[in-house]
Amino acid sequence: MSELSPTKPFSRREWLMSDRPQSRMQARLGRAYLVWSRFASNRLAVVGLAIIIALLLVAAFANVLAPHSPVAGDLRNARLLPPGGEYWLGTDDQGRDILSRLIYGSRLTLYVVILVAIIAAPIGLLVGTIAGYAGGWVDSILMRITDIFLAFPKLILALAFVAALGPGIENAVIAIAITSWPPYARIARAETLTVRNSDYIAAVQLMGASPTRIVLRHIMPLCLSSLIVRVTLDMAGIILTAAGLGFLGLGAQPPLPEWGAMIASGRRFIMDQWWVAAMPGFAILTVSLGFNLLGDGLRDALDPRGSNQ
Repeated sequence: MSELSPTKPFSRREWLMSDRPQSRMQARLGRAYLVWSRFASNRLAVVGLAIIIALLLVAAFANVLAPHSPVAGDLRNARLLPPGGEYWLGTDDQGRDILSRLIYGSRLTLYVVILVAIIAAPIGLLVGTIAGYAGGWVDSILMRITDIFLAFPKLILALAFVAALGPGIENAVIAIAITSWPPYARIARAETLTVRNSDYIAAVQLMGASPTRIVLRHIMPLCLSSLIVRVTLDMAGIILTAAGLGFLGLGAQPPLPEWGAMIASGRRFIMDQWWVAAMPGFAILTVSLGFNLLGDGLRDALDPRGSNQ
């Protein structure tokens, strides 16, 4: 009689990459592991993720990290001091520590980015999926409205809305969100047109699902990966738009340490005291680069045509 060989235990990776998952949880974990493997193989994407994680940590622990007050300064003894010593990044024309203002300004940056994403992305997803699934005159009306918003430059349209609503960080968020949803609607509509005639949707229709349930429960989840990538890539543009509004005095109002407003206040000293405007500009550059690298990595990792290796 031949001896039976002992069963070789599966490694964790083999369990995650199994072609025959035994449960939905195993299938979801396997998919997440595959996406992370693709993402981690892109070094620039990991750098972008590290920048965003650092931004989150700086914003969360701003009270601990900031060495000075972000709004109060020593106008008599610390006005326009160069970087070094007690003030690592120098001071501004009000004697305020630029490093502390940058640290606290990261909270405003995340506040704007997160709120715009929460408002604009669901609106674009809803408009796009309804237009793509309904078709006909519904599609024509919704897409023509979308085209009207896309016809105007985003910053100009945001300026118009802020002028109507009044200056302030909340109104700036609303204005940016109103101008940011059309690209998401376009992406969601394109994804919906791809899947609405698929066998999967036809089977759901045969089971008696209503159009509302089909859109909300079956089509929207299929559009999320493309939408997440586009939202991540748009974060840099949102930051620049918010900084532009702050630069023009229509965003966060003094003495809030908003990076665009800091550049505006430092432009008068750009020739002699360059650090006043250069430091917030470098912060905007770094965070925007981080979001772009992260978005590129997510696009490659979530690409269904990517390698399964």
